[in-house]
Amino acid sequence: MSSESFKENYQKLQEIAQTLSQSQEVDIDELVPMVDEATRAYQLCKQRIEAVEAALNKRLEKDEEEI
Repeated sequence: MSSESFKENYQKLQEIAQTLSQSQEVDIDELVPMVDEATRAYQLCKQRIEAVEAALNKRLEKDEEEI
């Protein structure tokens, strides 16, 4: 797992999306690196969301068993 936080990776996604949406012409030489960086950041965000979701589900299941 990366030491970068969800917040940092989400910010990267926002910055890349903003750059692409505000650019009238995208520099083709920068496009592939931007897509690679966005894909990496997205995957890290997705993994973190899934890990938190699994932890919450486990906690909720445990709480339901105790009721």
